[in-house]
Amino acid sequence: MLPIKELINKIRFDPSEDPDEYVLVFRDFDNEREIRFSDVEGLEGNFMIIDGSSIPLHRIKRVLKKGEVIWERS
Repeated sequence: MLPIKELINKIRFDPSEDPDEYVLVFRDFDNEREIRFSDVEGLEGNFMIIDGSSIPLHRIKRVLKKGEVIWERS
């Protein structure tokens, strides 16, 4: 399985991928939160930028493509 940063870069830069098909599930304090990949504003180091906030990549728990889990942190 790809490391999460490599998967995110593949989704962002591979022309065969459609970012609108992806959802990221991440830990937000004591809750899980889902966000469409297309809402990710960018990456800075090991953080993704969402709504102007930096979210550590290690908080990403799952990546869904068309509703199916394609990546999950063990």
